[in-house]
Amino acid sequence: MQSPPQTTLSRRDLLVAGAATVTVSHASGTIARAEDASAPRGDGVGRDKPGTLPSRLSVRFAVNGTTTEVEVDTRTTLLDALREQLHLTGTKKGCDHGQCGACTVMVNGVRINACLTLAVMHEGDEVTTIEGLGGPADLHPMQAAFVRHDGYQCGYCTPGQICSSVAMLAEIEAGIPSHVTPDLTGRPEASVDELRERMSGNICRCGAYSNIIDAISDVAGRQS
Repeated sequence: MQSPPQTTLSRRDLLVAGAATVTVSHASGTIARAEDASAPRGDGVGRDKPGTLPSRLSVRFAVNGTTTEVEVDTRTTLLDALREQLHLTGTKKGCDHGQCGACTVMVNGVRINACLTLAVMHEGDEVTTIEGLGGPADLHPMQAAFVRHDGYQCGYCTPGQICSSVAMLAEIEAGIPSHVTPDLTGRPEASVDELRERMSGNICRCGAYSNIIDAISDVAGRQS
């Protein structure tokens, strides 16, 4: 059996070598931290550190029939992307907590509160705002009905009311029941009770509710 090789280092040599190793390691760590501090902070596309979630992303969706791509902070709501970046200010910011319905838009034909959803969640979706329903020279039937029945006062909630009304009638047409639908197995009707229940998420502080119901009933009657 062979004997282990004999070292020629003294105890003092080992202490010196160990101290040198610690110094190099500390210096490497300092350099690494300095590099980290000088690195981008992840505030732009493609500049985030590997393994971390990006803080900005591009999202492509169709808004009022036009495909568009915007780069947004990943925390940007759909409402803010529409208003601040696409300048579609018809959609209003009310409570910003999903309680008043002023920000209602349609995504793939379904009404949602734009303040409660992030823009990056809608890649490939079709978004319809009040501007996409019609303009002054070519009003959507629901817009015309609101004018005809004076379904607004200050008008701030009106874009959300109209978008919600259009999608809500589509829900009835699709046979989707509500809390007040008397027969869950039958096709719901656009009764006043149904309309009031289904529109309860859209608040009108001016109190134009009766005229709003008249406008929606008018359109529902024309559709039937």
